[in-house]
Amino acid sequence: MKVTIFTDGAARGNPEGPGGYGCVLQYIDTKGTLHEREYSAGYKKTTNNRMELMAAIVGLEALTRPCEVKLISDSKYVTDAFNQNWIEGWLKNNWKTSTKKPVKNIDLWKRLLKAKEQHRVEFVWVKGHAGHPENERCDKLATSAADGTNLLDDVVGEMV
Repeated sequence: MKVTIFTDGAARGNPEGPGGYGCVLQYIDTKGTLHEREYSAGYKKTTNNRMELMAAIVGLEALTRPCEVKLISDSKYVTDAFNQNWIEGWLKNNWKTSTKKPVKNIDLWKRLLKAKEQHRVEFVWVKGHAGHPENERCDKLATSAADGTNLLDDVVGEMV
């Protein structure tokens, strides 16, 4: 099954302001019918990078069986981690960067790796705020969630 996941994260007063993520999943069935699902949530105090990661995590965690996934994000932080092989280096160096500093947001990187385990995932970067319809839609979901009420606590991990 082929699925396209569009993601975006947002934070107000980054770092450590309110933030949110938005995610749109798309699947075309064998009859050519498009199926879509949206996900979003807002957090009281978080960072843009954490919300970018959460959008990808939630999208992948929503899949109930192994899929071929194209995950489209405007976050170089997320896409380059896989496309530039940062993840392999971090794992090899026990979650340390090339400069021997601890990787930020380890809790979410580990969750993302677990979420993608059963899938074949291609990470694709798109320029943000450049008129890409689904990216703009995810941005609206993320910013609306960040500006909403009933915000969640981002209690795990470091805020950076």
